[in-house]
Amino acid sequence: MNAARTQTDRAARRAPRPGAVLAALAAAQFTVMLATSIVNVALPQIRAGAGLSDGGTTWVVNAYGLAFGALLLAGGRVADLFGRRRVLIAGLALFALASLAAGLAASAGVLIAARAVQGLGAAAIAPASLALAMGLFPSGPGRGRALGVWGAVSGAGGAGGVLLGGALTQAWGWPWIFHAVALGSGLVLAGVVALVPGAAGGQQAGRFDLPGTVTVTLALTCLVWGLTTARDTGWADARVLGALGAAAALLAAFAVIERRRPDALVPPRLFTTGRVAAGNLLMALLGSVWIALFFFLPLYQQQVLGSGPLATGAGQLPFAAANMLGASLAPRVLRRIGAPAAVTAALLTEAAGLLWLSRMSADGSYAADVLGPSILVGLGLSVAFVQLTALAVDGVPPQDAGLAGGLVNTTRQVGGAIGLAALTTLAASVTAHAAGHRPALEALTAGYRTAFAVSAAVLAATVVLALLLTRGTGARTATPSTRRASGPATSRLSRLRPDR
Repeated sequence: MNAARTQTDRAARRAPRPGAVLAALAAAQFTVMLATSIVNVALPQIRAGAGLSDGGTTWVVNAYGLAFGALLLAGGRVADLFGRRRVLIAGLALFALASLAAGLAASAGVLIAARAVQGLGAAAIAPASLALAMGLFPSGPGRGRALGVWGAVSGAGGAGGVLLGGALTQAWGWPWIFHAVALGSGLVLAGVVALVPGAAGGQQAGRFDLPGTVTVTLALTCLVWGLTTARDTGWADARVLGALGAAAALLAAFAVIERRRPDALVPPRLFTTGRVAAGNLLMALLGSVWIALFFFLPLYQQQVLGSGPLATGAGQLPFAAANMLGASLAPRVLRRIGAPAAVTAALLTEAAGLLWLSRMSADGSYAADVLGPSILVGLGLSVAFVQLTALAVDGVPPQDAGLAGGLVNTTRQVGGAIGLAALTTLAASVTAHAAGHRPALEALTAGYRTAFAVSAAVLAATVVLALLLTRGTGARTATPSTRRASGPATSRLSRLRPDR
């Protein structure tokens, strides 16, 4: 008995610390968010270097977002069924190889295809890493701190992508933005292999819902493709209308299929506990302005203020710092004032920053028009992201943790695609109308101002919804069953078996 106890103690001492495991998982999430925004500043250079047309340049961004958004649900379910650590490792390896291929691409077609494969890898990484993190930290203060880290790296990844993209493009050229992502993904992969054990319950019994997966993936593909294409061709284009109509029909078919499947891709039980539906709806609205922010703000800095790629990227540092600060404070805010008040305050803070941005001018400056509102938006966005992610995974059965992570990432990504398509169309319309009687830069700025003003209005409406949907939700405490299942995080780690 003593020998067995000694062996157990040695195994516990050899087990990685929870903080180190969380760092590896958060690094994987950072990589996904970095790849989402790193190309934005470099698009003019990519267009010239790869010989892309206007439409082809758009698809350097769209190919990644389309594959990522359409396959997230499938990625989350695959992680639940086949092992989260295994799926995370496979996703990181694929992501790294696709990034390397993008940097070495000799033609526009290869570049766009590599970006699509990057999105496929990201669709495996995001839900698997979030599910592993939530398994490591059960409900309570520990999970709140973990989600604070998650929010910090998510916001920092988006802002860091703009900064790194600008620096690398200006120093060594656009291929290096993909080489850097490939190198970073390889390092994260090594960290995950070394530090992350298999999570308890990471591989569940059950069958993969192939009909439901194919149907919803096609539906999301049609939806995201239609929305992104509408930015260039307009909402009345026959292809856009056809894609959106097909998406509606496929989503209706998916609902019918899921009611009849014993192993449904999105089982009804997912919405019977916790606040999953509320969290996902609010996250979709938050995503609709989040992704648009990283699209319009660099454009204003470059096209109106005349900043270069490096200066534009450096201009994101205050936002990133505010985002990390807000995410680190989010658990304390939750404990002090409760979930409804925390979400409301965060959304109002972000809305105030966006409203401030809506007052930008064509002859303005970074200090006067961008710095202050960026800090407000960063603070509000980080706290809102943490609280809404917690809401979307709250009370989810352990066997569905990967799916819940995929679902909340899907709603944010699809919400972002809808918001970006609508806001870019609106901004272009305002700019075109103003171009007839204003100088070019003033007309361009008028479009950006309108996009930020509408974004602030969307968040104001989100506040009202949040107050209704989170009524009665406070800082949750662990249920007796959760307390019995949890225990110290280090003990949990020492009991976990490798998930090959």
